Amino acid sequence: MIIGMLIFQDMTQLDFTGPYEVFSKMTGCEVKVIAKSMQPVVARGGLKFLPDMTFEESPALDLIFIPGGPGVSALMKDRVALEYIRHQAKNSRYVTSVCTGALVLGAAGLLKGYRATTHWLSLNLLPIFGATAMPDRVVIDRNRVTGGGVTAGIDFALAIAAQVNGEDAAKTIQLMIEYNPAPPFNCGHPDTADVKIVESLTLKSAALQATRLDEAKQAATLYC
Repeated sequence: MIIGMLIFQDMTQLDFTGPYEVFSKMTGCEVKVIAKSMQPVVARGGLKFLPDMTFEESPALDLIFIPGGPGVSALMKDRVALEYIRHQAKNSRYVTSVCTGALVLGAAGLLKGYRATTHWLSLNLLPIFGATAMPDRVVIDRNRVTGGGVTAGIDFALAIAAQVNGEDAAKTIQLMIEYNPAPPFNCGHPDTADVKIVESLTLKSAALQATRLDEAKQAATLYC
């Protein structure tokens, strides 16, 4: 099974590295890191990644994965990248994303008629692409598998590992990476976080979300 993980400038590194850690431990799977060019990709925060290959060099993928991050704004308008994703998705066993990577799948016309999730601040954008927004941490609808924000990528990848290698194999990976979350605060989702913190973060993100709303509407005109 060939897993292709797309990387792009200004992505959120944990959207990528969390699933990568799980995928790289799945039996019978080969992980390819793919980008538009062979230039280093700089994630938000400065961490640098080197792709294994470009779109043109990519083999047919059994699973295509898109992370999220601020860079999705440019990716949603990148016709070359969207065409590559659409082309690969035609025959992929799994079409997947974590966080706002779902917006890229949406912009490529791949979520129309599907249930999906994304970062909680961007859930309201999914219906623009014809998707049904779900506030869940992981959503599986036929061969579309989407994860919520950032850290949900580990849950997402373990869910895929269970489908591909079986539940015991996924549990073994979970134990191997000691994925035993015990956060110091019950503040990882707006349903449990302090209302003041939710309101403050929502306010700080308002300008970005307004811009992303416009970008999503423009992107939806391409394929949706």
